[in-house]
Amino acid sequence: MPPAVDVVERATQLLTRFNLSTAMTELGLRLAAAGQHEALKLVLEVLEMEAEAREQHKIARLRRAAQLPPAKTFDAIEANTLPAPLMRKLRELAAGEFLERAENALAFGLPGVGKSHLPIALGIKACEQGVRTLFVTAAALIATLGKAPAEGKLDERLKLLTQPQLLICDEIGYLPIDRQGANLFFQLVSRRYERGSIINTSKQSLGAWVELFGDTAIASAILDRLLHHSITINIKRESFRLKEKLKAGRLKSKLDVPPDA
Repeated sequence: MPPAVDVVERATQLLTRFNLSTAMTELGLRLAAAGQHEALKLVLEVLEMEAEAREQHKIARLRRAAQLPPAKTFDAIEANTLPAPLMRKLRELAAGEFLERAENALAFGLPGVGKSHLPIALGIKACEQGVRTLFVTAAALIATLGKAPAEGKLDERLKLLTQPQLLICDEIGYLPIDRQGANLFFQLVSRRYERGSIINTSKQSLGAWVELFGDTAIASAILDRLLHHSITINIKRESFRLKEKLKAGRLKSKLDVPPDA
């Protein structure tokens, strides 16, 4: 059982944190001086429950605001069989230190290998660490920014996309990006540069990004900022969706897989 003075100190810390000044005064007057250790311990237990409840409410708010799609948690992914080097990188990212350094992460892989699931799981982990997060597909991002100039809201949209400490931009290159879209994406990357982290996922290799953005100068400027402080994840494994289809007998062999599976 902790000493009475430690219980009082912790209870006082929590009462201050919750801005419960009256309760803190009454606690000191009625319990601390009287040395009623068991009563103090009970008060502390209740306050610890309040602290945990508030923390869970905060995480729930962050997850709702992040707009993360349903996906595997990091713990579930960790239980799967993944290459050891990939798991080391994922654990490094899950620790959250790259967010403190405003570093980026780029995940590359063919469809179905989990390149979207992994960043989403990391986004859930970031929310659990109290990090403001936002998930958006590249197509939705470019569409939103593309409408903003005509609506006179470009600066407002860029500010909103700059505020989260972590921005997850999924599937860059899934749809073509025109020159205006490339310029707008560059503005966003520039605003977030060394201020907040971006996790990008793409089925396109870095070498294909010049063609993707349609302009060598813009592509180079985007990559220069994204890669300056970054961790690159190359996911090379068989499509889990393909494996599930083969296991269920819905495909006879890999030769039956349509090109866009």
